Amino acid sequence: MDKKVMEFLNELKINNNREWFATNKSRYELARMQVETFLNKVFIPAIASFDNTISALSAKQCMFRIYRDIRFSKDKTPYKTYFSSYVAPNGRKSLLSGYYLHIEPDNSFLAGGVHCPKGDAIKNIRNEIFYHFNEFKAIIGNKDFKDNFGGIQGKKLLRPPAGYPKNFEGIELLKFKEFTVFHPFPDDLLSTPGFGEKAIAVCLKIKHLNDFMNRALKEAIEQGSDKTVEQ
Repeated sequence: MDKKVMEFLNELKINNNREWFATNKSRYELARMQVETFLNKVFIPAIASFDNTISALSAKQCMFRIYRDIRFSKDKTPYKTYFSSYVAPNGRKSLLSGYYLHIEPDNSFLAGGVHCPKGDAIKNIRNEIFYHFNEFKAIIGNKDFKDNFGGIQGKKLLRPPAGYPKNFEGIELLKFKEFTVFHPFPDDLLSTPGFGEKAIAVCLKIKHLNDFMNRALKEAIEQGSDKTVEQ
């Protein structure tokens, strides 16, 4: 991707209105095409090479719309000021853990794990952590994992969830209401030849967490768990 992607998004932040967007529609389409090309030619094929749950996906299946849903929001700006995509089985609508790419001025990052699980999904994740804690601890305690993500992030309960012993070693982890990891990257990296290689290296470090989460999520899907929230 070239610098025009960030240039467009920077200007959109300042001019987030329909008139400006209509005038600059061709710039938006060019910037979106840059992201689509990166996804189709680099990001998705590389992930599919080490994660066999990713296959036959296209950028259009993974990218989120730039148009905001403002019906129930106090913020009435019509457009998102970022490009985002979710590479997971069945694309952006997937209920499974995958690889999220977020491109936004001063706030670009790669993420993995589970965003806003509901119903049986969060119950199953907590059970998976409880019954396989040594495996989970090894994943999140790995030096590469900690160097790239720090640790699990997300909203937490004030008290431990019911049904688990209070002296459980991982009780603080069970308080999480979402189980996500983030790896930020600077704006200027996006337009360098090494960005694709760097992004894929980070995704490789997300895979073990995704595999762990997806064991629980697949069971929850079979039980009819609610859908996750779109980014």
